[in-house]
Amino acid sequence: MVLYEYPFNESIRTMLRLEHLFDRLGQLIARETALDHHFALVTLFEIMDVASRADLKSDLLKELERHKAQFNSYRGNPAISEAALDNVIQRIDAAFNRLNALSGKAGHALTGNEWLMSIRSRISIPGGTCEFDLPAYYTWQQFLPVRRRNDLMQWTQSLMPLAEALQVLLGLLRDSGAPHKVAAQGGQYQQSLPQGRSYQLLRMRIDPSLGLIPEISGHRLMVSIRLMRQDEEGRLKLASQDASFELTLCA
Repeated sequence: MVLYEYPFNESIRTMLRLEHLFDRLGQLIARETALDHHFALVTLFEIMDVASRADLKSDLLKELERHKAQFNSYRGNPAISEAALDNVIQRIDAAFNRLNALSGKAGHALTGNEWLMSIRSRISIPGGTCEFDLPAYYTWQQFLPVRRRNDLMQWTQSLMPLAEALQVLLGLLRDSGAPHKVAAQGGQYQQSLPQGRSYQLLRMRIDPSLGLIPEISGHRLMVSIRLMRQDEEGRLKLASQDASFELTLCA
């Protein structure tokens, strides 16, 4: 099954983008070629750009505090395991404390590294990191993979509290939804959302053998999904067939 996720607000959209970038960064650092490590640096700079939003850190801290208060309110409920509750709250506390201890914005410490910033200033220019433009960077690319990997790990350390907070918050959000099977008639599906409940994330799983691509839109009152099929030239057209898929709404 292929998983698609659709955020209902800008905050979750930013969190999903950062999660995507951190996942890519981890995969690239683990590889060995200089080209992979070049794109690991590209990804590192992308994370810094997204994380530079002034209120991102405070928003994540507030969300962690809100979740902790919510879970603490469940204490004494006989239907909830105290051990499981303690485990979740410990994870929230650990993520909160590490992010709160971070000085300034995520990645701010890296802005003082002149060598890294010289690469960052040219990396968005087509061909701007050639050896004649940045000979020191070209020399770094000739180092053994283990040396480059250690450097990359060191540079990403200041971003790890942000990654941990995202992992906790998105994990709790995804766990809040219950998946159920739905059917799209003629390639289209709509569902009204109950008033008084604010959903933040839609998750959809569909069988890849169907060859369908979902176009998802939604707001606080309605979710709409159109199942599209790609023609030989790459254009998307509505698939008129009936199809079923798994839908999860996370509040």
